[in-house]
Amino acid sequence: MSDLQWNIDFAREQSGDDPELLAELLDLLRSSSKSDYEAMASALAAGDGDAFADAAHSIKGAAASLGVEGLRAVAADLEQKGRSGAIDGVDLAPIKDLIAQLDSLQA
Repeated sequence: MSDLQWNIDFAREQSGDDPELLAELLDLLRSSSKSDYEAMASALAAGDGDAFADAAHSIKGAAASLGVEGLRAVAADLEQKGRSGAIDGVDLAPIKDLIAQLDSLQA
């Protein structure tokens, strides 16, 4: 979980220290990140930097809202690459691995 760099205290604060709400927010982060990853992969295949950046931005914001700094940082880097049009040869494995690790987060 060190790759995710999750600040659970921040996440608890964001959820009003409500474990049920935090669990719901984590589920939303998991599902939205998986959908956004698929959008990134499709955009990468199509060479669409803007769509790639938009999907990375979505992951970045969702991760930031729950204090998942490792995922936020990787998504921010990928968003920047998409905005600059530098997505040729981008490796999505690091973000895919981090998204898979979201399943380990517990409220």
